[in-house]
Amino acid sequence: MPHAVSASRHDLTAQLHRAGYYPDLVADVIDIALADEEVVAHLVQPETTFDSEVRRHLTVLVLTPTRLVTAHVDDAPADGDNQHTGQAAATTESVALREIRSVAVTHIVSEPERHPSGEGAREVTLAIGWGAVSRIDLEPASCPDPTCDADHGLTGQLTPDDVVVRVSSAAEGADAVRAAVAFARALSRATAA
Repeated sequence: MPHAVSASRHDLTAQLHRAGYYPDLVADVIDIALADEEVVAHLVQPETTFDSEVRRHLTVLVLTPTRLVTAHVDDAPADGDNQHTGQAAATTESVALREIRSVAVTHIVSEPERHPSGEGAREVTLAIGWGAVSRIDLEPASCPDPTCDADHGLTGQLTPDDVVVRVSSAAEGADAVRAAVAFARALSRATAA
């Protein structure tokens, strides 16, 4: 018997098409990772970077009743077999909700002294950690003695860095920031149990 498609799943598909970055490919790889599990909440975040060339990237986060499914899609350069056509690399990962160790949300607001209660942030960074990837930030250790010239080694921080998504109202609009906050709220609720 076919599995009924929820309104949240339809909305996810619509968001993928709105992002416009290989929506059918992304939908296919997410469908495989979801394995017919219900979509509770989702966040679709396209990103374009400019260095020596334009590079596109899409991050999709999908919350199910038992897992967080992540998808990352990137343009891949043409190779020897495909000189004239581009390629894309699409990677999914499924993490059991019980494995998620942290859901960190950084809110950037303008004029914090005038921030009205309930007013949204102008930018949000959502960092989700489950221990698969960490970032180490090192700096020279300092000494309280201003005349000391000894090498005191390094000091630093180990920060979970499994998934980080930044959403800005200046770039993506206020609705995108609200969607990121709503997803963070749903994920925080789901991982609190």
